[in-house]
Amino acid sequence: MRHVISVLLENEPGALSRVVGLFSARGYNIETLTVAPTEDATLSRMTIATHGSDDVIEQITKHLNRLVEVVKVVDLTEGPHLERELMLIKVRAVGKEREEMKRMADIFRGRIIDVTDKSYTVELTGDQSKLDAFIDALDRTAVLETVRTGSCGVGRGERILKA
Repeated sequence: MRHVISVLLENEPGALSRVVGLFSARGYNIETLTVAPTEDATLSRMTIATHGSDDVIEQITKHLNRLVEVVKVVDLTEGPHLERELMLIKVRAVGKEREEMKRMADIFRGRIIDVTDKSYTVELTGDQSKLDAFIDALDRTAVLETVRTGSCGVGRGERILKA
C-alpha cells in the first residue's frame, strides 16, 4: 500500500542524507521526496511517498523517530489528508496541435506558462492520478520533457504537524 509520511526535522546540513540513508540501508524505496523549510527557518518539512505494508511503515516511522534531527513523524495516510504534486510538461505545439494542446490544458485545469513557435510548457497541479491521466491523454510523441515535484501533503481539518 502507498503511504505518505510527513517528517518535521531540524534544518541543518546532512539531515536529508541521514533520512535517505535510513531508507536505503534497510532496502526501502522512496517513490517521491520533497523537502523545504517551514515557517520556522530552523525546521524543514519532508514529505516521503513510499510503498509498504503497515508493518514496514511502522518500522520506518520508528527508525525515523530515532534520528537526532527528527522532531516529529506522521503517516498522513492514517487519516484524511490533502496531497498535491506539481508537474511542468513541455509539449510539441505546431500548427493545428496548438489548439488541441490548449484545450487539453484547459480540460485538466492546467496553465500554459511558456509559449514558443513549436512548443507549450504547461503547469499542472493535482494528485498523482490526475497528472498521470494528463500524460496518458497526450500523444506520446507530443511530450518533449516532463518534470514532477513529487507529493506534498497536509492533514485535513485540525490535524497539524508542529514541533
